[in-house]
Amino acid sequence: QVQLIESGGGTVQAGGSLRLSCAASGRTFSTYSMGWFRQAPGKDRELVAAMTWTGDNIWYARFVGGRFTISTDNAKNTVYLQMNSLKPEDTAFYYCAASTVFGVRSTEYDHWGQGTQVTVSS
Repeated sequence: QVQLIESGGGTVQAGGSLRLSCAASGRTFSTYSMGWFRQAPGKDRELVAAMTWTGDNIWYARFVGGRFTISTDNAKNTVYLQMNSLKPEDTAFYYCAASTVFGVRSTEYDHWGQGTQVTVSS
């Protein structure tokens, strides 16, 4: 029903920047919010940032520390994650996901992209 495709991952040096994109298609009208999750090997999947399509609710994980910005381009059905001042501990597989609510739990997200790898070298 909803398809999500991430792009923009890659390898960057510590202190560098990346912008992840997630293009949504299909029945996007059924979604209310978008989130960016990440998962490192041996770790649980964790929410990095989330926002509603309407823009009235935005959430960032504590570890973001002002370094990342989530945004949407509603006309393009696309959500972005601008990541600046990247640290090696940001290395993970990053996923975008869509939800019918505004939540911080992975179980509250109904549709998932395939993910994109982000590697930050020191």
